[in-house]
Amino acid sequence: MRPTIPPEPKTAHDRPARLTPEPPPGRPPGPGQAALLAAAITVAVLCAADAVARSYPFGPRTRNVSDLGNQYVPFHAHLWDLLHGRGSGGLLVNWQSGYGVGFLPDLGTYLTSPFAPLVAVFPRDEIDLAVYVITVLKIACAAAAMTWLLLRLRPGRWWAAGLLGASYALCGWTVATASYNLMWLDGLIALPLLCLVGEWVLTGRRPLLGVLVVTAAWIANFYTAYMATLAAALVFLLRLCLADLPARRRLTAAARAALTFALGIGLAAPLVAVVYFGSAHASPGRFTQFARVDTEDLLARLLPTTYSFGSPALFVGTTALLLALALPFHRAAPRRVRAGWTLLVVAVTLSIQWGPTHLLWHAFAAPQGSSYRQTFVVCALLVIAAWHSLSYGPLDRRALAAAAGLLALVAVVASGSQLVRFFAWPVFLTAFVGALLGLLLLGRRRPLLRTAPAALAAVLLIGTLAGEATATSAVATRMRLGHMDDYAPWGDRQREQADAIAQADGWPRYRTDPGREQTVGNDPLEVGGQGAQYYSSHTSAVFSSTLTALGYGWTSGGRSLQSLDNAVTDAIFSVGARVHSPPDPHQNWFPQDGSGVTVTREDVPPLVTVRPSPATGAFGPSPYRNQELLLGARVYTVPRVTVLNGAGRPADRSTDQRRGVRVGGRATLTARCPAGDEVYLWAPHFGGSARLAGPTPDGLTGRFRADWPVTKIAAVQRLGTVPDSGRLTVELSPYRMGVVPDRAIGCLDTGRLRSAVRQLKATGATEVTVSGSGGTIRAELPAGSKGVAVVAAPRIAGWRCATGAADAVPAKQYHGLIAVPLDGSSTRVTCDFRPPGLRLGSTVGAGALVCLLGIGGFGVVRRSVTENFSWRYMRISVQLRKAWRILVGGS
Repeated sequence: MRPTIPPEPKTAHDRPARLTPEPPPGRPPGPGQAALLAAAITVAVLCAADAVARSYPFGPRTRNVSDLGNQYVPFHAHLWDLLHGRGSGGLLVNWQSGYGVGFLPDLGTYLTSPFAPLVAVFPRDEIDLAVYVITVLKIACAAAAMTWLLLRLRPGRWWAAGLLGASYALCGWTVATASYNLMWLDGLIALPLLCLVGEWVLTGRRPLLGVLVVTAAWIANFYTAYMATLAAALVFLLRLCLADLPARRRLTAAARAALTFALGIGLAAPLVAVVYFGSAHASPGRFTQFARVDTEDLLARLLPTTYSFGSPALFVGTTALLLALALPFHRAAPRRVRAGWTLLVVAVTLSIQWGPTHLLWHAFAAPQGSSYRQTFVVCALLVIAAWHSLSYGPLDRRALAAAAGLLALVAVVASGSQLVRFFAWPVFLTAFVGALLGLLLLGRRRPLLRTAPAALAAVLLIGTLAGEATATSAVATRMRLGHMDDYAPWGDRQREQADAIAQADGWPRYRTDPGREQTVGNDPLEVGGQGAQYYSSHTSAVFSSTLTALGYGWTSGGRSLQSLDNAVTDAIFSVGARVHSPPDPHQNWFPQDGSGVTVTREDVPPLVTVRPSPATGAFGPSPYRNQELLLGARVYTVPRVTVLNGAGRPADRSTDQRRGVRVGGRATLTARCPAGDEVYLWAPHFGGSARLAGPTPDGLTGRFRADWPVTKIAAVQRLGTVPDSGRLTVELSPYRMGVVPDRAIGCLDTGRLRSAVRQLKATGATEVTVSGSGGTIRAELPAGSKGVAVVAAPRIAGWRCATGAADAVPAKQYHGLIAVPLDGSSTRVTCDFRPPGLRLGSTVGAGALVCLLGIGGFGVVRRSVTENFSWRYMRISVQLRKAWRILVGGS
């Protein structure tokens, strides 16, 4: 008997309610659509936040804070020049910065992201816009990658995966820390991709692609890739424990994962090794000691619109946080899943608060600057835990109530933190209510306002995330400007400097220095020329110590070297043209007059000079005597100096490591020098201004910037000319307690300097050429040259030199510069640069490639043999069955 089929309801009100919206015709939404949704939410939030904060490019406020303006934008500008065949140097040596520095370590640290070459499609004067677009694209790709991973881990609502993918990409770490350290954003993308590699390993899929993904992640930014690899390993091990696999298959999967990551990292070794050795030879810099943050501050960073430089930014959105907190109480999820992911989140969160494991996350090197760079790992785990909570079905009221209670407790504890400012509570409470309502709607069975609950929940939850993430990003953007140095984007100042340098440039006959009045720490990369300025994580210790001994100034613990406007050092380093700009108005220093950018030229020796003998002696405490040592002639008078305080009494002696007398208020320095000499003041630990008293034809105001404990020191500065009386007085106006050394004043005899320059020109190279890659410098010397040829470039590790047709040997050193002994018969000197670690890295990379090809070839042969054997076996089996049937039938 057939079952009775009820008649179709005739009216819409008679039809039964649907629990989900009617699926559209065709293929249902998949990972691709979810990833696009996550990327769209991310881009919209980032642009809206910058518009709210009135930040570039949606407002007048610059976004070039800290290292973004000092390092990353100039390095991308240099990449633009290289891609368009401009600039001094190439991939091996960057001759624009630091009088010649290795470029591959900087390339591997800042510019090997697959997004970096996009700068080439923008105009050169829109380099700030190019960097902004790259930043937004990276964060959007991180959202898409996390969305794809979530749907690979567990099936679920596509829009919810997109929502949580955007929550990850817009986490507090991204908007507060990584948005202006854009190379770290490659780690934000790498983490979900490396977790996907783990999933492929578990299922035995895409072995070659998995290796290539690991390689790409480590090449893009090995620093954050290291953290992402640790996180992916933890996720993989947990997935392995939760999988219902026999022990043998688990061991096989673990071995396959280790091999995949080893081969991937091995293929990246040529670049990673160069970066590692570049860091090993770098100036120590200034590293912060680890200090655990208070519990209330840690929990406060889970809430929206909180900001601080020295605490982990754990914000992932209230919806994701509620879901993660609800996971232990969500009875629809298996107990092992609830326990495993909850314990992993708690363990990793605690690990960033304990010194040994904190160092482990940072590759056992204490970070310089922001301490909690591994925070994106915790944010990723929170989002993955939230997805596991949601993918097992809507939360029941018990789980949702428990999560709401825990989040309320977090808010109560966090209220004791100063990081939770008054405007945080309205944003948090609105997001809290919105997230609760949205999650409640997901569990509703009946339609609301004739609309499916899931559709309303999607709108409400996405709107909640967009609102709180926009507010959090806008607050971070505004507060960074109050806590960090900031720099103006490309404008008229840089354009005038670049034009002046282009007209004066004569490289490699001489250098053109962008000038003492810098705009950013890497001015030569941004506006051109070949100067001393250089700011990088790979600033060599040799370069830093040499220039410090000569009276140069620096910041960032010696990793950001500044230019020095000094006639002697210009002669030493062959600076034949120097740009003079008014102080940068953006730094609240205003020019003394209405003059613009000007260029002065000097007659200087060539880049390669000949000295009669190898270096003797060593640098001493006086920069004036050290300059004479490198120049090879006595040109300074260094008089005794009397320092009187504002009351006319002798100043007190310094009681700390700084040698000299203490100056805390207005003071005067008096000394006697030959009339007509140029007056220079050396006060590395003095902060304030100095001026030569009395009527001088070119009286200048020297601005000194130093601090204590030492993170920056001031450069030697020219103050004017010694008056006819020979007695000079320098007036000091400090803005903080400082120290002035005993032999602070040096008086330069310009006549003696001209004589020394003529001698160096007469015996120096007649022609100097530099290869297109920048890694080879050749000099033609006068016949019969004896002694030692000195290249006006720091003797960093990697230089090898030869005379004539002889074999190249490691270069010698002449007081920190490259030196080549001469035999009197050769008239050609050739120096080649090979980045340290390149040979080792290439060997490891070649070995990894051979192993990968061997494994791939073995797999192909094995499959071929297996398929051939199976085919032959099938044919034989068929023939045997036919014969048997014939025999049986015949009998």
